[in-house]
Amino acid sequence: MTLLGEHGLQEYCLQTARQAHCAAEALVTLSAEAKNAWLRASAQALRAQADALLEANALDLEAAPGFGLSDAQADRLRLNPERIEGIARAMEEVALLPEPIGEVIESSVRPNGIELQKVRVPLGVVFFIYESRPNVTADAAALCVKSGNAVILRGGKEAAHSSRAIVDILRGVAEAHGIPVDAVQLVSVADREAVGHFLALSDWIDLAIPRGGEGLIRRVADEATMPVLKHFSGNCHLYVDAEADLQMAQAIVMNSKCQRMGVCNAAESLLVHAEVAPDFLPQIGEQLQQAGVEIRGDEQTCGLCPDAVAAREEDYAAEFLGPVISVRVVPSTEAAIKDINTYGSKHTDAIITNNAETAETFANQVDTAAVMINASTRFNDGGEFGLGAEIGISTDKFHARGPCGIKELTTYKYVARGNGQVRG
Repeated sequence: MTLLGEHGLQEYCLQTARQAHCAAEALVTLSAEAKNAWLRASAQALRAQADALLEANALDLEAAPGFGLSDAQADRLRLNPERIEGIARAMEEVALLPEPIGEVIESSVRPNGIELQKVRVPLGVVFFIYESRPNVTADAAALCVKSGNAVILRGGKEAAHSSRAIVDILRGVAEAHGIPVDAVQLVSVADREAVGHFLALSDWIDLAIPRGGEGLIRRVADEATMPVLKHFSGNCHLYVDAEADLQMAQAIVMNSKCQRMGVCNAAESLLVHAEVAPDFLPQIGEQLQQAGVEIRGDEQTCGLCPDAVAAREEDYAAEFLGPVISVRVVPSTEAAIKDINTYGSKHTDAIITNNAETAETFANQVDTAAVMINASTRFNDGGEFGLGAEIGISTDKFHARGPCGIKELTTYKYVARGNGQVRG
């Protein structure tokens, strides 16, 4: 990445946004076949240029210790032949998704004979700020172009070489398939102030999507002059009801918490009905301890789990992203719902119960993007929901909520067809 002076930086950001805007106008005219052909050609080019990708990735891995990356973070950054194949397959999977643009969402004929349609259209230009994961670069480009949007990618500096290599490959096959080259642009300046400049360009950028730490997301939400699609944290809850199958509950809790701890749909809080707590908590407590997970619990939890430590109030609202879970015993489903709506982050919340009426009450009253009934929180994912790759999981209510795929990167317009009607 390069550094520019303040005036040069502002001009660079404006020029990049204008180029994206022009590309977005051209994308509107393209057929589904053209976009899908580009996606498939991009996948093949990624495979064919795997050696170049690995060389670029090696530069990022070499620099990783200087950025203070942990072993786990460096592993997320790492590319190998299998991961490159996964990136290529993901692009091909996006190509197989139904074409969203032009879909008639609703239609009706008015009493005066006008035919009214609600038609899906692109948003325009997406400014995407994300963490240091090379696969996200390709996923975001694929989803945005498939949904008819141009994208400006601002990836983490830790993956600068890998992201540049991927974007160069995607741009390299664009023209041959009628895709505007500037439909996919990677911000090539290192200045942190660049983000602020882009966030001021609401005349040229239609949506900002920050994907990273809470500090980044709050900064974008505060500074953006265009709409922002975001989630601040993932304090996902599990509630074990009085009528739960406790063996099922153990499996769901362990999977939700331990299958992969550092992701936003991992469970961070466990609520257990008082009627089953004496049977359930000692068993799950032992399993969590064996998995290296620290329990921070209320008084009843600490009495039933010898290794638990007393929770602080802030623990019940925390996204730990690691081997810690908060646990509380509740007297009723209503109390569990109130607890989740108070401390949750509106990301993913689950209930384990054999009572269908209780499950429906929970699903209707918990304020969250995704409710899981007798299933792991880890299933709240674009791929698992059949959306293909996702550009993020939104805890907002407007305009998209939950896993965001190609449809969540669109809006709509009304098209009215008449034959000379005038309003009296």
